[in-house]
Amino acid sequence: MPRRTPLSALCCFLLPWAFTILHQALGNSAPHPGPHYLLPPIHEVIHSRRGATATLPCVLGTSPPSYKVRWSKVEPGELRETLILITNGLHARGYGPLGGRASMRRGHRLDATLVIKNVRLEDEGRYRCELINGIEDESVALTLRLEGVVFPYQPSRGRYQFNYFEAKQACEEQDGRLATYGQLYQAWTEGLDWCNAGWLLEGSVRYPVLNARAPCGGQGRPGIRSYGPRDRSRDRYDAFCFTSALAGQVFFVPGRLTLSEAHAACRRRGAVVAKVGHLYAAWKFSGLDRCDGGWLADGSVRFPITTPRPRCGGLPDPGVRSFGFPRPQQAAYGTYCYTEK
Repeated sequence: MPRRTPLSALCCFLLPWAFTILHQALGNSAPHPGPHYLLPPIHEVIHSRRGATATLPCVLGTSPPSYKVRWSKVEPGELRETLILITNGLHARGYGPLGGRASMRRGHRLDATLVIKNVRLEDEGRYRCELINGIEDESVALTLRLEGVVFPYQPSRGRYQFNYFEAKQACEEQDGRLATYGQLYQAWTEGLDWCNAGWLLEGSVRYPVLNARAPCGGQGRPGIRSYGPRDRSRDRYDAFCFTSALAGQVFFVPGRLTLSEAHAACRRRGAVVAKVGHLYAAWKFSGLDRCDGGWLADGSVRFPITTPRPRCGGLPDPGVRSFGFPRPQQAAYGTYCYTEK
């Protein structure tokens, strides 16, 4: 006959388990074993524009006896962080590409907030403020997000000519940088619909589809179609570039000009022929709207439309229209110039 477990022994076994379950259900009110010095940020995403000053808050609730604060940037698509600045509350030392553009705000003795002046396109991303006190390190993460515009780009040779590194260089040459997935997704929600696949900063290849159709991956649901990670040296696609607000302005010079005459026309006005990124930024942020095709620095001819109308490209949505890459000797277009203010 099997032995029965005494009721008292059973209670001794079950009661601690029952109290543990009840404690978890009501919420663990036990104090954290170590102090929490950093206050959680009110906003984890900080919005800014190129050329502006961005403030990334990091504040201590109380000051440890001895500590350092380390600011770093988490590089997208790479398993590394770039050191920006280290401070002990009294003195700070800057590192890396931000150089003298990064500094501490020092609003009060518990303020470890990072200030970035003259924000650049490459400054967008995820930042980490880490408190190092030798006992229990803690950190808070913030995202710096730039207002901008994503544009697809391909060279005069046609589509699918870039490996990853060539796409990255092409965007930089057009006053932009390779877009991130988040930037492409935002552009898709704002109306970007494009059939050609392009490189993104993380090394993936994708394209945004609003109106699903047979030539654009079939009749499935709208969304961001993905080719996944590709070989950065071997595989070839277009590029999705990102740019933000301009420090200068774009203006149009009418005429029937060749490409070399367009360069001369802009120089006479103290300007240069605009890049593709310049034109997209002027369209996005300054509302530039013209029906006239104009030369750009890469040899393409484009024009920006803010208010669609039948005789301005015929498409129902705003955007930058393209005539492709005419022969440079063709005297048929004006030009868009760019000048710093």
